[in-house]
Amino acid sequence: MQDEVTKFYRPGRWSDEQIVEEHRFCFELAEHELPVVAPWTNAAGESLFHHDGFRFALYPRQGGHAPEFDNLDNLLILGRMLGRIHLIGAVQPFASRPTLDSRSFGHASVELIRERFIPEEYRASYTAVTDQLLEAVDGVLAEAGPIRYLRSHGDCHSGNILWRDNAPHFVDFDDARMAPAVQDLWMMLSGDRQRRIAQLEVLLEGYNEFFDFNPAELRLVEALRALRMLHYSAWLANRWEDPIFPATFPWFNTVRYWGEHILDLREQLAALGEPPLELG
Repeated sequence: MQDEVTKFYRPGRWSDEQIVEEHRFCFELAEHELPVVAPWTNAAGESLFHHDGFRFALYPRQGGHAPEFDNLDNLLILGRMLGRIHLIGAVQPFASRPTLDSRSFGHASVELIRERFIPEEYRASYTAVTDQLLEAVDGVLAEAGPIRYLRSHGDCHSGNILWRDNAPHFVDFDDARMAPAVQDLWMMLSGDRQRRIAQLEVLLEGYNEFFDFNPAELRLVEALRALRMLHYSAWLANRWEDPIFPATFPWFNTVRYWGEHILDLREQLAALGEPPLELG
């Protein structure tokens, strides 16, 4: 048997049905010869296992390194792969897994931080900036009009893509959910505005070979970035009583962290006021 990786599922985050649905999505993509790392199954076709109160899955170990998003050739390949993934993802919706929305990623995250984590000296500043940020995000989502939601990877950053033999391998579909297609694209863009537009054009050149991208979704990019920022802090906060989290993320929940986080949120609020990226 080749090397394997065991993934344990934390209690309370996902139901068994949601985990199995994530696995089935991976199997569906793999059946179409897409480079996703899907869990192993036993002779009965089961991929989620239980032992002594723990839930876990087994994955083949995949070698590789993070892709270079500054390399336009890499972005062309990634665009093609994501177009193929979304072509399958659009066939049917998730039945059990959630939808990326402002309520769960934004408002609920802010409520948790305000109630249990923000230091008193930063409470007024945090409340003011998050009120404005959520109002802006909700406005963008409301003005976007009818946006298609499909089954997505959901967390498509460089750490969840392993590059090997001039090809990507997509791993960790733990955040798979219904989301706009652009959710799996915007994290690959970086640099100044002109650089991001150049990256986007190449990414979509490959993507549109297999699935049509709706340019109207570009207005969602900064709103989705804002929701990710809010959600990430809440993700850490929700797990702060687990001893491994303070040891792994010692910088979180310090006075310095919250001061810098508020500054980042103010910058993101300003970004939401800028014109969205446009294709040439």
